[in-house]
Amino acid sequence: MQLEQPSRGATSTWSGTVPSAVDARVLGLVVVTAALAASINVPYGGLPMAAAAFVLLASGGVGLHLLGERKLRRITDELVGKWVAAGGQVDDVTRSSNGMRTEWRVHTPDGEIVIGGIALVPIARLAVEWQGIGDTMAASEAEADIDHLAESLYREIFEIGDATQRA
Repeated sequence: MQLEQPSRGATSTWSGTVPSAVDARVLGLVVVTAALAASINVPYGGLPMAAAAFVLLASGGVGLHLLGERKLRRITDELVGKWVAAGGQVDDVTRSSNGMRTEWRVHTPDGEIVIGGIALVPIARLAVEWQGIGDTMAASEAEADIDHLAESLYREIFEIGDATQRA
């Protein structure tokens, strides 16, 4: 099946946007880790060196989280967009959080699809879960092979899910 060709006549009510998911818990972890790492500099370089180290580490960590969130959101947006273009019915995409994972819940008539992962570059990981079964991969790997990923997930979720519900 070509992903670009709709397989069903279903219409989507999705607005076309994936909400931002900057996570305060991840930012808090970054700030605490930066503070601990910077405190090591107090005996050797004094408070000015520790303050400079804190600013450098905290701003770098926040930047890496923002890049990771943007990457995961872009992947989620592309996956959902390709599914809708192929005829999958998506009602809404909402943001949620679970532990230290940043997640989006894709609401479909067949159930919820959870797309998310760790939003911190360079260790950003993408996780996709549907009906209790999940798969995880490096976010850069998923982004590089987004067409194949979207097609295989579409077959698994929308086509096989439809056949299972009809039976």
